[in-house]
Amino acid sequence: MTDARTKLIDYISAEAVFHGDFTLTSGKKATYYVDLRKVSLDHRVAPLIGQVMIDLIADIPDVAAVGGMTMGADPIAAAVLHQGAARGANYDAFVVRKEPKDHGRGRQVEGPDLEGKRVIVLEDTSTTGGSPLAAIEALKKVGAIIAGVAVVVDRNTGAREVIEAAGYPYYAAIGLDDLGLTDA
Repeated sequence: MTDARTKLIDYISAEAVFHGDFTLTSGKKATYYVDLRKVSLDHRVAPLIGQVMIDLIADIPDVAAVGGMTMGADPIAAAVLHQGAARGANYDAFVVRKEPKDHGRGRQVEGPDLEGKRVIVLEDTSTTGGSPLAAIEALKKVGAIIAGVAVVVDRNTGAREVIEAAGYPYYAAIGLDDLGLTDA
């Protein structure tokens, strides 16, 4: 385990895991909630997220850009872009809106031209796999090639199976065991 990954796990455990009664996106109940935005927008933690995610996707060939559904993927993509640049890697970032804009250029995918380029769809915390699949549909419309889905924290609630069943590789940086949590 890298030093950055160890530090990231410590920050997530201490500052982004909440215990109580929660309803997840799927409608299922849980006794904990992982709120990655508590740390993904923190100046101490964002660089660690970028480093860990770059390590996670480093062996995937010819990745031109990273991003996903706004809002959860946005700080993750920015962290990868900046940490990649610091390492001499050329990862651009993109943002996928829930719906195309109704003004301007009417775009749903913002950022560089992705036609014919290999991209990684990012997510902060996976639950159902619905957000990455929605992003993939929008990306396919602009001609992007999906190289995989990469998440910071996998809740082990079926997202991996849904993404892989749709035909895409799934990568997770941190699992529940890393955070001392159990499935719920």
